[in-house]
Amino acid sequence: MFDNTDRPDLDLTTHKPPADLSDRIALRLVKVMRVFADAFFAKRYGHRAVVLETVAAVPGMVGGMLQHLKAIRHIRDDQGWIRELLDEAENERMHLMTFIKIAQPSALERGIILVGQALFFNAYFFLYLLFPRFAHRVVGYLEEEAVISYTQYLSQVDAGAAENVPAPQLAIDYWGLPTDARLREVIVAVRADEAGHRDRNHEMADELAGS
Repeated sequence: MFDNTDRPDLDLTTHKPPADLSDRIALRLVKVMRVFADAFFAKRYGHRAVVLETVAAVPGMVGGMLQHLKAIRHIRDDQGWIRELLDEAENERMHLMTFIKIAQPSALERGIILVGQALFFNAYFFLYLLFPRFAHRVVGYLEEEAVISYTQYLSQVDAGAAENVPAPQLAIDYWGLPTDARLREVIVAVRADEAGHRDRNHEMADELAGS
């Protein structure tokens, strides 16, 4: 079971203002990605979640791997970053598995998942290898957009525009939701996860900037 109840301080409206040119480029890059996502998925937030969570599960795994290699190379403690990043990757993978059950992606969307993962993994690998601070900032801004998207998805459910279907059993088990939980509870849990990843990646970028 994944528990995010220890973060009652999460602010769903938080935005990290860019501090320098690197941050501004990271924010602009994410905003451009958002334009394409909006154009392709419109208000089909369940299908958007399937594809975007495929991408979101990459940074933690790449970052954890490269931090692991760096710790070995420099023979130093990793400050807990390896486990934290790998936990983030696992958490994002569970988001993906949950929304696959809910949205039932088409063959085209499954193809996009394969292509998107291949392209993003390689791009993010070299980005993190060369510019880890920038990489964490990009993820922080991506997670800001994820919080916005899940808030919009929640509004659709509350308005009756998206069916409030029963939560998949794997989501109930993972987040410790009530046995009669529905999509609304899933979105709330996922949104809290994304807000936590948002804050932590911005913190990591700040720590790297000061190192």
